[in-house]
Amino acid sequence: MTLNIHDTKEQVAKEFSLYFRDLATSNQIIHIALSGGSTPKIIFDYLAANFGTDIDWSKINFYWGDERCVAPSDSESNYKMTVDHLLSKIQIPAANIHRVLGENEPEGEALRYSQVLEAQLPKLNDLPQFDLVMLGMGDDGHTVSIFPDSIGLWDAQENCVVATHPDSGQKRVTITGKIVNNAKAVAFLVTGAGKAEKVQAIIKKEKDFALYPANLVQPSHGQLIWFLDQEAAKGIQ
Repeated sequence: MTLNIHDTKEQVAKEFSLYFRDLATSNQIIHIALSGGSTPKIIFDYLAANFGTDIDWSKINFYWGDERCVAPSDSESNYKMTVDHLLSKIQIPAANIHRVLGENEPEGEALRYSQVLEAQLPKLNDLPQFDLVMLGMGDDGHTVSIFPDSIGLWDAQENCVVATHPDSGQKRVTITGKIVNNAKAVAFLVTGAGKAEKVQAIIKKEKDFALYPANLVQPSHGQLIWFLDQEAAKGIQ
């Protein structure tokens, strides 16, 4: 595990973007699972503004680690957020964008997206393997769309499952733990004081850390990197 702690969330965006740019200099096709949330918005804006013309986007395939079961035009759609902050600002082939069809019936879409991952991604140990999985973490310690009250979904046999938000009841399609932990690299992008307690518990293995899905992110073969601002990291300094 590598910890990268920076003064501000803007600095986190810059440093992760540099990491992303370096990854993208490979001559090979790269498969990346994107995250929703507030921190990726800043990162996508920075990427587009500073490296939008430097990166060969034709070599990059984008997927989503989770998606709300809403239309792609809905303000809650992770896909729409990525379009607004990144995809609309860069030159990337439409065929390289593999979105979760949030407007579809959830169970059927989870199955379809599982099959997309099987068909599109290279394999390691007979499992689809991302080059990079970007993750956020909620104030409750959830990651992708696996929440503490349904933490058992992490160990599901399927590549993707349907999760339910514990408060709103909203359905979401999410990749499962075996896909996250099979990646070549996993990057947590966590900012803000509201995350500090869970960051401390998970990294120091304190208190109720085992109840938080984010604690289960333990890549089997790849690298785990935390990108944190000072507010989120204040408990581990």
